[in-house]
Amino acid sequence: MTKIGIILGSTRPGRRGQAVAEWVAAVAAKQDGDATYELVDLADFDLPVLDEEHPALFGKYGKEHTTRWAEAIGSYDGFVFVTAEYNHSVPGALKNGLDYLFAEWNNKAAGFVSYGLHGGTRAVEHLRLILAEMKVATVRSQVVLSLFNDFKITDPAETGTFVPGAHQEPTLVTMLSEVVSWSQALKPLRDPALV
Repeated sequence: MTKIGIILGSTRPGRRGQAVAEWVAAVAAKQDGDATYELVDLADFDLPVLDEEHPALFGKYGKEHTTRWAEAIGSYDGFVFVTAEYNHSVPGALKNGLDYLFAEWNNKAAGFVSYGLHGGTRAVEHLRLILAEMKVATVRSQVVLSLFNDFKITDPAETGTFVPGAHQEPTLVTMLSEVVSWSQALKPLRDPALV
């Protein structure tokens, strides 16, 4: 069974990503196939700003929080990143979480669900570059959620209500299928015994 982690990349109190990630998980749970999905909330790991003595490339983790994060990420075959766009890029907490590890990301696939004033597309472009360096294959299809069209917001300081457009779920289903297929195709690279 292919195991996909749905990573909620914003840790901000009142984040809109919570509703988005729960929607992704609900749609994923309805899919037939040989994949399971789990929500991975970055806020649950309480990672401080990167505090490991050795670069992640060496895999020599000295902190309990890093070991716990590494075990969680290492257990997945692929990922769906749910990301906001902060100042034309990814949330700092997400970049920090990515930087903690290296091998645990390698030879896996990833897809994206982004949201923001402009749909979070610039955050995803940054994520694609970051993940390429970490040997993660990213799929083409992505879900782009606009704060103007996919949320009902009466006060910009409030979270609002997430109401995705009807076209968003089919796009999400396509992206999930691609992530699962690519994750399965990359399995021999993660498990050399299969070669």
